[in-house]
Amino acid sequence: MRAWLVKGLLLLGCWAVCVSAQETHAEQATSLAVSVASDAQGRLLQVQVRQGQVWLSVSEDAGKHFSPPVAVNGSQMNIVADGEIRPKVAVAANGNIYVSWSEALKKPFVGAIWFARSLNGGKSFEPAYIVHQDKQESMHRHDELQIAADGTLTLFWVDMRDALAARAVGKPYDGAAIYYVVSTDMGKHFLAAQKLADNSCDCCRIATASKPDGTVAVLWRHVFAGGERDHAMAEIKPGTKPVLVRASYGHWKMNGCPQHGAALAMGEGFGYHLAYFDGAGDRPGLRIARMDGEAWVTSPPKRFGDNRKNAGYPALYSLGDKVWLAWREQGSNGMEILSMASLDGGKTWNSPSVMLRGAGKLDYPFWLSLQGQVVLVINTAERGLQVLPFTSLP
Repeated sequence: MRAWLVKGLLLLGCWAVCVSAQETHAEQATSLAVSVASDAQGRLLQVQVRQGQVWLSVSEDAGKHFSPPVAVNGSQMNIVADGEIRPKVAVAANGNIYVSWSEALKKPFVGAIWFARSLNGGKSFEPAYIVHQDKQESMHRHDELQIAADGTLTLFWVDMRDALAARAVGKPYDGAAIYYVVSTDMGKHFLAAQKLADNSCDCCRIATASKPDGTVAVLWRHVFAGGERDHAMAEIKPGTKPVLVRASYGHWKMNGCPQHGAALAMGEGFGYHLAYFDGAGDRPGLRIARMDGEAWVTSPPKRFGDNRKNAGYPALYSLGDKVWLAWREQGSNGMEILSMASLDGGKTWNSPSVMLRGAGKLDYPFWLSLQGQVVLVINTAERGLQVLPFTSLP
């Protein structure tokens, strides 16, 4: 009993770290945490939080100038926008814009997932609503949006309802759970929430990708037997039950959440690319691997980044056999965003190069295809949003 009490306190401490930095509107006003997307017209879309509202702004010149921001939600709320948790934006092929975010409610460790859509290219948004029917006072956070090729919209989040229910009756439960909802009518409604997996890590972001046939892949940090915090993956296909598979084998044991999510991208004819942080053993750090074939056997992971500089928060993008990888490091003279690329589907990689340096804070990197070119997008404390073309590949 004492062991479970200690573990519970550690997990609550983890939740406190996850939420404390952004539980007031004043702090949110200065957050660098943004999300970006591009549409078929070559526009760059950005969502960010200011004074309790999510705002969408649009650039038609690759980030040089942005339109006046449009409010996504009509009333102020305590929106979490920091690090691993931030509002998400996605654009459908027909131009519809979808935005989701995590609200922190007054009671500690309690939250809700909100969603809003624009059917007029971002000029205005319909009234926002909570996507889950579960209204009990438990945690719903770390939302992630994915649009399949057929327009089906899937929204994922980390959910604590099962952990709280288990602990209320004295049963052990590691971590949290992954839940999701699906909309087949362009976000007008969502079907009832479904549980993807128990025992996910508590505070790490979820990574998603989709195949041309509409399959949605999900990658998350999972708590396996013995407290090993490796990565799990599942594919969601219409009419089939998702099957959890293990995607990494670092066997990292820790009582708490590292707050360090993974990145995921489609492979060309074989499966997926995944980039993640592994804290196990005497050489912790970032890893890049390929998830190959129907057997879901990973290729040997390749180390990248300088762990002495806190290398972390990777981003991936793939197009055919070309793959782009970026991450953030912090040295004695400020932060850096580094990148490297592969021309052969992730089998080999070129040498890392520095894409951006900043004496002030840098947000996580994002890859986008913008106006026919692959670009890296980073929000900075000194110069605002930076859009950097990647020119090292033919």
